[in-house]
Amino acid sequence: MNQPVRDIQQAELPNGVVIVTEKMPHVRSVSVGIWLATGSRAESSERNGIAHFIEHMVFKGTRKRTAEEIAQSVDSVGGMLDAFTAKEMTCFNAKVLDEHLPVAVDVLSDLVLRPRFDAEDIAKEKQVVLEEIKMEEDNPEYLIHELFTQNFWRGHPLGMPILGTPETVAEFSRDAVSECFDEWYAANRVVVTAAGNLDHARLVDLVAQEFGGAARSSRSGGSNQPRRLFLPKNGNRSSNNWAPAGAGATTSNAVTAAISAAIRMTAASSFINVPRAMARVRIQS
Repeated sequence: MNQPVRDIQQAELPNGVVIVTEKMPHVRSVSVGIWLATGSRAESSERNGIAHFIEHMVFKGTRKRTAEEIAQSVDSVGGMLDAFTAKEMTCFNAKVLDEHLPVAVDVLSDLVLRPRFDAEDIAKEKQVVLEEIKMEEDNPEYLIHELFTQNFWRGHPLGMPILGTPETVAEFSRDAVSECFDEWYAANRVVVTAAGNLDHARLVDLVAQEFGGAARSSRSGGSNQPRRLFLPKNGNRSSNNWAPAGAGATTSNAVTAAISAAIRMTAASSFINVPRAMARVRIQS
């Protein structure tokens, strides 16, 4: 049985920001995600939990918006704004009506490009995360999973809890937060994905306006070694005939995983019932 042809397109800015879209003209909404190729795996044992902490902190205010204005910017157009941190990636996402795509891109890019990291907010948010840790430790399912992970990956960053520990979180400073943010939120660690009723070229223009001046990371190595991103040839997204996503296009192992998860996630619109769909992405071994 032939699968329908899917309109998935990819672009890359000169500074390494990757943009992947899937046009779905039968819906009136757009889901947008900004994915960072970093998570708890990138942390040292002394800074365990800081990736998750940064995800919290960007919502506390940017150079353009207060925390209240961040929430109001998306709420005022009937949209949804969310974020999460995983072992190998961090995601900030929004779901809006198609006409409000520029609003979603503006707010999301503001979060990942211009956070304030106010010292007073950092002190307050540490208490919030400490309470979150206590709450999760009261959850048997979470606790068993963490114990299993820590023992399976003993001595490896993958074995450390995403939330961190009370001891590490209590020691987070503004300097530590800023240092990790500057390195991990670099342009060549960013993938922007969108699915819904959108125009690929227009989204590329919107992203370029926001991220065009963003700096690349000064480091590479370990789990962030670049690998080629493969997408189907000839525009046939149901084909097994694969080709590189663009001349010279590279992406990290974690970013490639993010693209696969992102298209699956963004293709499931929150505004109308849309069947879930998995983007087929492969990397060269």
